[in-house]
Amino acid sequence: MQPLRGAVRSYAWGSRTSLAQLQGRSVPSEHPEAEIWLGAHPADPAYLTGEGNVRSLLDAINEDPSRELGAATSRKYGGRLPFLLKLLAAEEPLSLQAHPSARQATEGFAREETKRVPIDSPIRNYRDDSHKPELIVALTEFHALAGFRCPKHTVEFIDALGVDALSGYRSLLADQPDDAGLRTVFTSWITLPGPALDALLPLVADGCVRYLSTTAHEDGGRFVSEARTLLELGESYPGDAGVLAALLLNRVTLTPGQGLYLDAGNLHAYLSGTGVEIMANSDNVLRGGLTPKHVDVPELLRVLDFEPADVSILEPDVETAGSPVVYRTPASEFALSRSVLADGSSVALDDAGPQIILCTGGRVALIADTDSDDGGGELVLERGTAVWVSASDPALTAIARGGDAEIFAATVGETAV
Repeated sequence: MQPLRGAVRSYAWGSRTSLAQLQGRSVPSEHPEAEIWLGAHPADPAYLTGEGNVRSLLDAINEDPSRELGAATSRKYGGRLPFLLKLLAAEEPLSLQAHPSARQATEGFAREETKRVPIDSPIRNYRDDSHKPELIVALTEFHALAGFRCPKHTVEFIDALGVDALSGYRSLLADQPDDAGLRTVFTSWITLPGPALDALLPLVADGCVRYLSTTAHEDGGRFVSEARTLLELGESYPGDAGVLAALLLNRVTLTPGQGLYLDAGNLHAYLSGTGVEIMANSDNVLRGGLTPKHVDVPELLRVLDFEPADVSILEPDVETAGSPVVYRTPASEFALSRSVLADGSSVALDDAGPQIILCTGGRVALIADTDSDDGGGELVLERGTAVWVSASDPALTAIARGGDAEIFAATVGETAV
């Protein structure tokens, strides 16, 4: 095992305090810090800092994929680490976005390669040929928009806003409360010309203000979070069609320890909060608004899943007493577990395949199996630090030192064959 230094990514929506505080650095940071990448993505790999030298995790894996990943994982994923672990801090909303399926990513990447779109071009949609299922687990209260809300409830929300200019869309959804109706309304809104948006968005904002000041008292505040979110998005992104699109989406609040899984085609936007995120090792994003970055509406419509559904918040499963709790998802590329340890208590960590262990609270000693052929060892993780555990490393036990602690373990999802 070796200490792993993550790559800090600065985006405008990031925080100048959250990640710096988590890692014990000075606050505020020089720039907004949005993500810390802990993985081997070519765009920004993390660095191994043990054994007296510094080298990227990507280089280490490329030099000896069987040792670092294990023969089965290396064979299945072409010598690549199949997951990317991140710390994420959103001070402001992220772009409204979705990710492609495996088939869509393969086709889209090939198409842009044929057109010779530079891989670092700002108008490039597919930077690799992988899909990007992802899981976010909250470290603080975490707010998001995710997936299309049941049309019946959206009709009720529109009624509560009392905006006459939305009546035609309201009738369409009421008459066709399914994926086809949602596709029609979403497509209409996301392609509205500028003057039409400039006329409609202030009316929607007025409806939200009116609801919050009067109607909310009459219906028990059923749509308070949704109305406030629309107002906040409208203030941050005036004239943006993504504000209207947000009216169609589920509004989600996660408490610390709860997770949200997002599969291909799920339209979503993280609004605020700090969390641990894990995903397939991809950087493919199709944006639909709430961003100054490239928006490709036709491509977004091609990948979106308009099937309405309630959001399923993930509570971790406990397999056996004293073992890490696991977040169950259908993704084969990754699995994520969380262990909360009282001072002096310990937990045995899974030794199957490569792992990244991240400490998000307290202080933890990782102790290697001294009976292993590779020998023993100990490494202490402070809050906000991580370690790379190769497939050839011995099994580990984590022990909380000097107080309660919390760690996350990222591994490959299913056994590679």
